Amino acid sequence: MAQVTQRPGSQDGGRPHPDSPGPDPDSVRQAADSTALSAGSAGSARQAADSTARAAGSAGSASTKASPQRQRRHLVERPVQRPDRHPGKRRNQRRRLKHTGRAVAIFTAPFLVLFLVVYVAPIIYSVVQSLFIKQSDPLGLGEVTTHFAGLDNYREVLGDSEFWASMRRILAFGLVQVPVMVGIAVGLALLLDSAAARGVRIFRLIYFLPYAIPGVIAAVIWSYLYAPSLSPVAEILKALGLSVDFLGQSTVLWSMANVTTWCWTGYNMLIFLAALQAIPRDQYEAARIDGASEWRIAFRVKLPQIGPALVLSGTLSIIGTIQLFNEPKILSQVSTAVSSGYVPMMFAQHEAFMNNNINYAAAISVVIALIAGVLSLVFYRATNRRAQ
Repeated sequence: MAQVTQRPGSQDGGRPHPDSPGPDPDSVRQAADSTALSAGSAGSARQAADSTARAAGSAGSASTKASPQRQRRHLVERPVQRPDRHPGKRRNQRRRLKHTGRAVAIFTAPFLVLFLVVYVAPIIYSVVQSLFIKQSDPLGLGEVTTHFAGLDNYREVLGDSEFWASMRRILAFGLVQVPVMVGIAVGLALLLDSAAARGVRIFRLIYFLPYAIPGVIAAVIWSYLYAPSLSPVAEILKALGLSVDFLGQSTVLWSMANVTTWCWTGYNMLIFLAALQAIPRDQYEAARIDGASEWRIAFRVKLPQIGPALVLSGTLSIIGTIQLFNEPKILSQVSTAVSSGYVPMMFAQHEAFMNNNINYAAAISVVIALIAGVLSLVFYRATNRRAQ
């Protein structure tokens, strides 16, 4: 049988034997004190660590709660750099943009060159020339010298009675001719746009043909029709007992207006017809269902919606009226009532090439351009708001 060996001094489950001597009280006390000291130091270290962690957590939460703006600023200032997944595609897009820019520059370069050379450069040259004056010896023996005159040429133009007479004449021309021409053009456009119109293409071509004829050729044709010895119109009127001199002092201006109206009515008619055809047809059908007649549709539905086209036509007509030259120049060859300064453009041409006063003619041209610009701007401002 196995023998159970017991440790000395212990019996019955490790309990000390009553007869065995007990431990030393001093050693027991020292061991207890050392155990307590070690336990206390460990507890204090744990408490210090817990307080440090707690302080760090509170500081982190405080900084997190107290500085949301700083975090947002950080996100804004330092955006996330995403990797470019399609570098080749972006490179192709940049190349395509470069090729497009080159193509645009190539196609617009001819226009820009011609615009600068034909339009901008003459304007600058005229303005510069208008600031100088040519002087020569009173006897005409010395050389002609050019001096800077400032605004002297403009003062002379503004005080020239012949220039203002030509300007009053052309303003009277425009006040009558422009409304008549625009009214006829609107009427023709309404006829071609009506529901009962037939052969619209043929009549549109017929109305436009006079504009295709150059203004000089048209003026020559009408000069023969106005001549008393050649005009069939004068013969017909004479047979009716009416004697009309189309080239007389009081009628030659309106003869010019007739030529201008004949040439430009078809052009303006096309502008108005295009504006009318852009109006939705549903509006016409709705007006007819409501019982509106064709006259009422024309005046209540169509005309209010072509206001911008009317403004455009009126503005271009005012500018063209101020620049009137071909008709009076041609009719001056067959009528003594048309003088060399009958209209402002003829007055400037006469001063430049007949009197050899280039600087004064340049000042006249600048004044004419300013007057045309002011009149067209006033007309545009006055009518565009109502048209819109």
